[in-house]
Amino acid sequence: MPRTSSSRKGTTNATASANSSDLYRAASGKAASKELERIDHLFYSYADNSTGMIDPERIESICSDLNVDHTDVRLLMLAWKMQAERQGYFTLDEWRTGLKALRADTIPKLKNWCKIWGPFQV
Repeated sequence: MPRTSSSRKGTTNATASANSSDLYRAASGKAASKELERIDHLFYSYADNSTGMIDPERIESICSDLNVDHTDVRLLMLAWKMQAERQGYFTLDEWRTGLKALRADTIPKLKNWCKIWGPFQV
């Protein structure tokens, strides 16, 4: 059917598409914000209050919660994903980088990642 030019009132397909796109971006932005909030909450549940970092002692707590030995190579893989600069220490930025890369914002999701990748013996 040929289109006729008419002066219909309402939204055009381009406008509807743009509105739909904006809604998607807003929803995905909210989801990303919630994910970051959970990642930060997890970080602060392990971080040392005085240094604002996760130190070796607290990494052992993480290992315990993940049911992974602190000598397991998966811990090195996790540090690599975080792009950690110092061995045995994680900053908030490193934590965010790693957990976003793994799409893990909770301990159960990290446990699932550990199951997929291990156990390995060196």
